[in-house]
Amino acid sequence: MGMRKVVISGPPPVQVLDVTGPLEVFSNVADYQVEVVSSDGSNQLMTNRGIKLAGAVQRDEVSGPIDTLVIAGGPGAENGNHDSDYIRWIADAAGRSRRIASICTGAFLLAATGLLDGKRAVTHWNFCDRLAREFPKVNVLPNPIFLRDGSIYTSAGITAGIDLSLALVEEDHGHQTALTVARQLVMFLVRPGGQAQYSHMLSRQATTSEPLRELQVYMLENLKADLSVETLAERIGMSPRHFSRVCLREMKMNPGQFVDRLRVEAAQQMIDSSSMGLKEIADACGFGSADSMRRTFQRVIGITAGEYTERFKRVKD
Repeated sequence: MGMRKVVISGPPPVQVLDVTGPLEVFSNVADYQVEVVSSDGSNQLMTNRGIKLAGAVQRDEVSGPIDTLVIAGGPGAENGNHDSDYIRWIADAAGRSRRIASICTGAFLLAATGLLDGKRAVTHWNFCDRLAREFPKVNVLPNPIFLRDGSIYTSAGITAGIDLSLALVEEDHGHQTALTVARQLVMFLVRPGGQAQYSHMLSRQATTSEPLRELQVYMLENLKADLSVETLAERIGMSPRHFSRVCLREMKMNPGQFVDRLRVEAAQQMIDSSSMGLKEIADACGFGSADSMRRTFQRVIGITAGEYTERFKRVKD
């Protein structure tokens, strides 16, 4: 099978992560050939942070079939003042693309081409109302991180562009490849520590089911709370048995295993990025005791928390 051409473009200034996030994801898989394409005739793409991405391909040089067309958002997409030649170019490129994705407010450009008419779409939460107002034919859904309607994918923005790109890799190459890329990115793209970071790891095992996603966020933010099956089921409005079944179906693990995994990943983050002791970390992550954390680590990743610390803690100089 030949190389799959991925074209990433957006109106300047683009949100820098909307471009570099997908660029990193696709570049980590051997059979994608990724081109960053400028929206004007130049060889560069200006970003919202004043940094220019050099080495961009001019849009007229992009010929032939495209596998995945990605349109990034940012201030240039949000100012409502779109270059009609660029909109025509997007429509033309979309016509020879197998699938089309927008990141964040890139959805405004897809909407301007008419590609989103009659489709379900999402954009950055801050712009959903405006997208719906300016393009009444688009069915704007405010909550999903990303969604697909036919061959068109839209996403909520910034880091959600990474989640969406991983989902596209998974579609092409399966779960294992996507998981490998996600782990790779967590290592060098995302600094350890903090909620937003480990949502990447989890979003790979994550679910398309809206209530479960929201529940996941709640769990991440309340690791010390009572996360028993009964409590979680009640929170999501299901019977414990039904909740367990949905969890197994969507996550391939039961609620107890999922909670263990969340807590272990949170603890790994803290071990990697803080100087807290194991007892403090066990407490912060809701394990109850260092001993319980040790056993859960053993169960989830095959080594104890102590061994993990020895193996992975950065050498302090």
